[in-house]
Amino acid sequence: MFEAFLRTNLDALTLKAGELETSNPPDDALASWFREGVAFVDSYSGVVALMASAHADPDSALYAPCTAVRSAGARLLLRAQAEGTARADMDAENLFASMSALAWLDGQLSFAPRADHLFHVIASAILTNPSSNDVKKATR
Repeated sequence: MFEAFLRTNLDALTLKAGELETSNPPDDALASWFREGVAFVDSYSGVVALMASAHADPDSALYAPCTAVRSAGARLLLRAQAEGTARADMDAENLFASMSALAWLDGQLSFAPRADHLFHVIASAILTNPSSNDVKKATR
């Protein structure tokens, strides 16, 4: 039942990427989707480990939705890279790993007060010359 619930939420995250892709500048879409992904992973205790293992296990019930989320992130990343607003050396695996790592940090009580700042630092490391107001906060 928990896996079905997670699949539904992963599907929603994939759909969100499509919405952002058609309605936002590439870097803003990527930053917004990245924030949504971190919030999703952070909201379910233990889901980081579950997703990390599921995306490499074709037999997992979460394999397909994890793959879809990674693909959606890859589309947003490639779009931002084509515009020159995301690092060229970043790939979907690194984006997915960064999202998972940041969500894990957010779940640690000692890092929780720094969660927003850490998001901006990581997003600024992914994006170059971001137009996104969400990411510009990190450079202030």
